[in-house]
Amino acid sequence: MSRINTNIPSMVATRVLNSQNRGLNLSLTRLSTGLRINTGGDDPAGLIASEALRAEKVAIGAAINNVSRANNVIASAEGGLDEVNRLLTDLENLVDQSSNEAALGNEERAANQLQIDSILGSINRISNSTEFQGRRLLDGTLSYTASNVSTTNFSNVDITGARIPNGGQRDVVVTVTQSAQLAQLVFAGAATGAGTTTLEVAGNIGSEVISLASATAISAVAAAINQSRDLTGVSAIVSGANLRFNSTEFGAAQFVSVGVLNGTFAFVGGTGRDEGQDAGVLINGIAANVNGLNARINSTSLSVELDLSTTFGTTPGSTSTFQVTGGGATFMISPTVSLNGQASIGVQSVSSGSLGSGTNGFLSSLGSGQSNSIASGNFAVAQRIIRQSQQQVARLRGRLGAFQKDTLETTANALNITLENTTAAESAIRDTNFATETSNLTRSQILVQSATNVLRLANAQPQSVLSLLQ
Repeated sequence: MSRINTNIPSMVATRVLNSQNRGLNLSLTRLSTGLRINTGGDDPAGLIASEALRAEKVAIGAAINNVSRANNVIASAEGGLDEVNRLLTDLENLVDQSSNEAALGNEERAANQLQIDSILGSINRISNSTEFQGRRLLDGTLSYTASNVSTTNFSNVDITGARIPNGGQRDVVVTVTQSAQLAQLVFAGAATGAGTTTLEVAGNIGSEVISLASATAISAVAAAINQSRDLTGVSAIVSGANLRFNSTEFGAAQFVSVGVLNGTFAFVGGTGRDEGQDAGVLINGIAANVNGLNARINSTSLSVELDLSTTFGTTPGSTSTFQVTGGGATFMISPTVSLNGQASIGVQSVSSGSLGSGTNGFLSSLGSGQSNSIASGNFAVAQRIIRQSQQQVARLRGRLGAFQKDTLETTANALNITLENTTAAESAIRDTNFATETSNLTRSQILVQSATNVLRLANAQPQSVLSLLQ
């Protein structure tokens, strides 16, 4: 080295030392923070990917919390329904006891009616007081709203689930493809034959043996059959010169059976039994599950149950359209806020004025002074109303339970797995690998020490020039 103004080895050693110090500082920063990426300069592409994964983690966590909150709402509603179901069981017990008229005095019947009124009041109170954070759950607030529903074509419309775009509506198109039919037998003749005729008439409710005198006119036969319709489920009408035996309801599950125990009583076609036929119904192009005039579908976009009117359900080719405009309990259970991420369920009112149907009557009709109170003596009708109400509550509980188990719980499980995998991916990109980084730290420490010694030697080297001046 013969120059002292410019110390190139020192400059090289300084550059290398600064580089090694940067590596040492980087390792110290990563080990102290636990993060491999602390600034954009550490790994620009990795930073972009990890920030996107962090945003996904937040969204997934929010969705998991939403599912948990939805579970709480459904559980609160189900708790109220459980109590309503217990009250309905007590109500049937009271009606059944009261139907034993000869064994009850007036005071006991009055006491039973008082208890029935109390139960009806409790059901209404539960319907109006079951809440979650101030929102009522069982008073119909969470039921769906619909417009343009034809009361001529439908006697009841129960919407249990619907995906409705924000500010939009969902059209429901109902088309009858096959006529619903009653079970029917036809007797052709003006009167029964000579001698006593004994018939065993059976339907879905039960059977009854009816004895007819010789040459009884078919109008009198029809009257005798109709007197027992509540016991058998079979009615009779005179149509021209014929006598028609009909089931009281439509559907393939309904039947009419007339057995001739004595005498002669021949039917057109030669058979004494017939079954009804369910209507064929398409709802938004989907073949509905039909029982008589009751049709329902369950799909991801629409779940609805309809009771068709007799005229509409027995007219193939007839169509009716209405719109689901809003309502329902809607939960966002997806990390992405969209219509596909929503889960909706309708919770109809369980008040005494809502349970039951327009056909049999509503539960409120069992109250004092109403058409099916104990004083009316309509115990069979009252029991049918209670059992229909029990079925409605049980089905609602079942739908809520299925929503919890098959929608919310499965979604929560899937989201938790997704959160685990997303967290692992983000960690692999952003977190420090301590085994690797401690190795890098040791390497950087040794290189810094080495570079420092080299710089000392480089700075001392120009002093050798002094030997030339001696």
